[in-house]
Amino acid sequence: MKKITIIGTGYVGLVSGAGIAEFGHHVTCADIDLEKIDQLKRGEIPIYEPGLDALVSDNVNNGRLSFSNEVKSCIEVADIIFIAVGTPQGHNGEADLSAVKTVAETIGTHMNGYTLICTKSTVPIGTGKMIELIIKSKNPNANFDYVSNPEFLREGAAVKDFLHPDRIVVGTRSEKAASIMRNVYRPLYINETPIVATTVETAEMIKYASNAFLALKISYINEIANLCEAVGANVHEVAKAMGQDGRISPKFLHPGPGFGGSCFPKDTEALAATGRENSAPMRTIEAAIQTNTNQKLKMVDKLVALLGGDVKGKTVAILGLAFKPQTDDVRDAASRVIIPELVDKGATVHAYDPIAMDNFKRHHSDISYFENWQAAVLGADGAVILTEWNEFRGMDLSDLKSRMASPVILDTKNILSIQQLKSLGFTFDNVGRTAI
Repeated sequence: MKKITIIGTGYVGLVSGAGIAEFGHHVTCADIDLEKIDQLKRGEIPIYEPGLDALVSDNVNNGRLSFSNEVKSCIEVADIIFIAVGTPQGHNGEADLSAVKTVAETIGTHMNGYTLICTKSTVPIGTGKMIELIIKSKNPNANFDYVSNPEFLREGAAVKDFLHPDRIVVGTRSEKAASIMRNVYRPLYINETPIVATTVETAEMIKYASNAFLALKISYINEIANLCEAVGANVHEVAKAMGQDGRISPKFLHPGPGFGGSCFPKDTEALAATGRENSAPMRTIEAAIQTNTNQKLKMVDKLVALLGGDVKGKTVAILGLAFKPQTDDVRDAASRVIIPELVDKGATVHAYDPIAMDNFKRHHSDISYFENWQAAVLGADGAVILTEWNEFRGMDLSDLKSRMASPVILDTKNILSIQQLKSLGFTFDNVGRTAI
């Protein structure tokens, strides 16, 4: 049995480590963050992801998964090392690879014998070559192979995605490395999950091309929604008919306040930056990025119009802070743009999210937070739905109206019934459907 070390215990590292352990391997998740490691050893999961706590607990109890802050010693004993550190957006849209470079240097210094080095982190095309050069510079006699093995995890469904993926992408330069990776993913291979074997650079491109395409679909349907509003069409009916075309599919054709999260914003920026660097500009991706920015600001304009052209001195209830349901991630969420705009315009903001409030408070302590939507909307002049949590779908609209100072609502996720809103006398707007 191979000894596997995962370096980085963030979202990708923790899900991947627990998932690989579930496949029957012995995995150590290593991180220099001692506080995080101590937390994991206590059985506390630092991120909200449905099913992850049980997956981690089961594999820890079965002796297949452990945690350590001794990164160097974990490298020394490892047969396979997965790099799963963060690659946040840096200057000019490029990915910040400082953590990847540091890990590569540490690996080069401390690896023993033949080792397979595998990157899970989302990294720009060409990073594999960079990692190989760094390792060789630290250890000219290093015996290793390199693999690009990008993840395709959806926040809120990451455990399912890891254990039941659409495909596994393995980019490498040797058959030996490819064979080892097939063994790592043997349970999936037996179940006939496609394993796409390709070059390192192609694997790196597959990750960016996939995420950017999904982001492009979101920006596209948002622009169609805006046009539907202008011409009197219904974007839901348009999207449904489009999605019935097998060449298009219905996935990601859901209009709203723009995409956010840890992947799409930084991955589209990174791909656009790579295009510029290589004199192959990504015009469609650059347009999707701009459309996404505009869409979030358009939601502010919609609310201002609903409230008579000015929000100064008015109270606005924001329902949903996470960029999507089933996660506490607020990175690049629409709320991160819309709430500061409202505050700058003089509005008092009341906020509620069932999971993401603690994360949001780290960025915005200048607004009021409430423990449920009923308290958040009390006395509000207007309300905005920014995340399609099920509890918002099931709101009693009569109760909502009775609690508000005025029945004004902006439903950016199109989850409320227009007929009910009309019958109850709400002043309302949404995205791409018949409004006021």
